[in-house]
Formats: sequence, structure tokens, C-alpha cells
Amino acid sequence: MAISVFDIFKIGIGPSSSHTVGPMRAAMTFVNNLEQRGFIDEVQRLRIELFGSLGATGKGHGTDKAVLLGLEGEAPDLIDPAIIPQRLATIRESGAVRLLQRYPVPFNEKADLLFQRKVLPYHSNGMRFSVFGANGAELLQSDYYSVGGGFVVTDAAAAADRLSNDDTCLPYPFKTGAAILKLCATHNKSISDLMLSNEKAWLGEEEIRQKLLNIWQVMQACVERGLHEEGVMPGGMKVRRRAANLYRQLSGEIPRQTPSMPVGTMEWVNLFALAVSEENASGGRVVTAPTNGAAGIIPAVLHYYWRFCDGANEEGVIRFLLTAAAIAILYKENASLSGAEVGCQGEVGVACSMAAGALAEVLGGTPEQVENAAEIGMEHNLGLTCDPVGGLVQVPCIERNAMGSVKAINAARIALRGDGKHFVSLDKVIKTMRETGADMKTKYKETSRGGLAVNLIEC
Repeated sequence: MAISVFDIFKIGIGPSSSHTVGPMRAAMTFVNNLEQRGFIDEVQRLRIELFGSLGATGKGHGTDKAVLLGLEGEAPDLIDPAIIPQRLATIRESGAVRLLQRYPVPFNEKADLLFQRKVLPYHSNGMRFSVFGANGAELLQSDYYSVGGGFVVTDAAAAADRLSNDDTCLPYPFKTGAAILKLCATHNKSISDLMLSNEKAWLGEEEIRQKLLNIWQVMQACVERGLHEEGVMPGGMKVRRRAANLYRQLSGEIPRQTPSMPVGTMEWVNLFALAVSEENASGGRVVTAPTNGAAGIIPAVLHYYWRFCDGANEEGVIRFLLTAAAIAILYKENASLSGAEVGCQGEVGVACSMAAGALAEVLGGTPEQVENAAEIGMEHNLGLTCDPVGGLVQVPCIERNAMGSVKAINAARIALRGDGKHFVSLDKVIKTMRETGADMKTKYKETSRGGLAVNLIEC
């Protein structure tokens, strides 16, 4: 099983990779399969069931909207967020979903889109799509799982514990941090060099570089939008966007609310993270990095590199993303990127670890220092719960991205002051993260039934 950098960094829409990007991809996959098998023009009725965490927080995370758009053939990386409200209004007003935008099927949202608290066998983010023909006969039923970071697997793949069916042979395969360090030493390569060589198993080098720079451009555009958008974020909690006001203060357009407090670099890092996270919470276009709930951290740290580090250039951006992806692969292979499975340590914690290691690489760190930075980034996020208030990716998620960004930069700085030798290995911290997630009570894993999600409402 081979994982690409472009499996880690996916362009999609907010607010959640597990609850929005994954379900949209699953719905699109199901309906394409329906067409390929020759059933699509026989469909008279369809039913979608969302299980576990999707059933508990799906409405707040926009899963219902994502599934409807996916059934109509929309892909999360291509859809224009601006058209979504009207498309959903058309579905609801007409009482029909147009499968692949060509095959209208009657649709009653209350009866045909069901939120279930129970969990399917293999993961807490389960979906079941069923379609029926004449006389109510079932034509096809398929189960999918959204396993974090926008990854979607079928029921059969989940049973076999496979993330994908890609068995591409890579020149430098690895599944552990120790394996990466050994490969780097044996072949005298950096971690980003290893990843670039592996990516060439799928694409030419120029195409890889252009696609990575496009990822960076999407991140920059997301920050830029977030710096200027104002108002209340959707979802009913009436949480106001703060990034635009903070941007005007930092840029001198309006007086700072705390004039006695000097403006430092970290103020800008906070701003970049808040801008992206508010865009994500509002359903904007973001890069899953490695999840939408943690989508502000990689862009914020990359902007820190781009704006405040001497010698920053596009080659550094490419190396940053390649290194970050290599670190994410270790978590995906050996633990999880899913807040529903291991809590927010699998989202913000992993993003912090990725950003810390990647920053250490582009600032001249050795592979050992990069591994150390990634380890520090996760070690101090162990046990981080996922408790979104109201099932929305707003509180505490938005501020948590800012905190994770600053922590990543500090982790890189600590590692770069050392020689790469340290007491706890990245592999050990990943193993600990997985075990901590397994021990964590379900109510602290993206169900909105514990932590702040409960106590804030009770207060």
C-alpha cells in the first residue's frame, strides 16, 4: 500500500475532512459505481444512513450537504463553494436529487437521510448508501468509511485494514520514523528527497512540483480570503470571525486593542491560522492538511517560513510539503488522522508534528533534527480530546489551530538547537498516541457528548 503526498494534501471544502470531504467523495464514488453497473436509470428511491460520529455531529459538520452534492457528481476539490447554497436549495425545493446531474430521483430529506448513533463494524465514521427500483426492490447497497483526512475506504477495504488498493512499488518505502532515518543515512538524502523520489513513481518531477505549488497557492488564497471576510460563521452559535479585525490591527489600519503590547511574529502566525480556520468553518475552500479541523496549522507555519525566514523560496515550500507528508504517512500507517478515532491529537497533534518537522527541514535541519521536531510536536499534544461545541468546527477548534501553529514553530526551534539525539523517538510517540486514542472515552472523540461540547452548553 503506497500513500502519496497528494493523498495527504487534498483540496476540498470545509468544515471537516472526515465529515465533509470524505462523505462527498464516498457519495460520488457510490453513484459512479451505480452508473458503471448499469443500475442508475432504474433508481426510484435512495436512502443514506450516517453512523457513529457522522450521525452524532454530521449536521454541524455539513455531512448532509456534502452527501447530497456528491450524489449529484460534485467533487470536493472542484466544486465552487459559492454555488453550494443554491444547489442545496434546489434539491430541497424540488424534492429530488439529480444523480450525476442527469438522473432525477425523488428525495425526502427527513425520510431518506438518516442520522444513526450506532456504529458500523470498522470505524466510527460509517455511511450506508442504498438505492431501490420498481416495487421497492433493492438494487444496490454499499458501506463506506471516512477514516480521516478525506480518506475513504469501502467495507471490504476496511475489513482488510487497507487504506487504498494502490500497491505502487516505491524506490524508498517506509512505514516508521526509524526506517526513514536509515534510508536517509544509507542514501545520503534528506527526508524531502526521499519523498520526491517516491512521488516520481506516479508523476514526473515537474508535474509534482507544479501540483505542490498549486497546493501552496490554494493555502495562500485561503489565508487572503480569511483576512478580509467578516461576520458570523454558520451553524447557529453566532461565533464571529476575528481574523479580519486582527489583520487591520496588525497592519496598522485601525488602532490595536492593546497598544501597550508589542506586535511580534507570533501575532501574525496566530492570524494566519485563524484566517484559514474561519474559512474552513464557513465552508470555504481549504487544503486538508492532514484534516480540515487542523487545516490552519500547515498554512500558518508555511506563511511564517515564507514571510519571516531568510532565504525562503518556492523550493523550500516544495521541500516543506514533501517532508510534512512523509510525517503524516507515519501517523496514517501506524495510528490515525481521525478525530473520531483518536481525538484531536490525531488532527491538531498530527498537523503540529508535520509542521514542526517540515519547518526544521527547510531551516537546514538534519533528518535526526527533523524527526526530533516532529516528535516534540506530538509529544505535547498527547491526549488532546475532540469536543466540538455544537458539533461545529469552531469552538475550540479555531483557536486550537493557532496554538498548534505556535507550538510547531517552537518545536522546530528546540530541535534545531540540539543535535538530533533525544530520549523519546517519533515512533514511540506515535505508538503512544494510538494507544491513548484507544483508551480515550468515546465521548471525547468528536461526538459532542463530552468536554467543552457539554460543559459550555450546560453553563
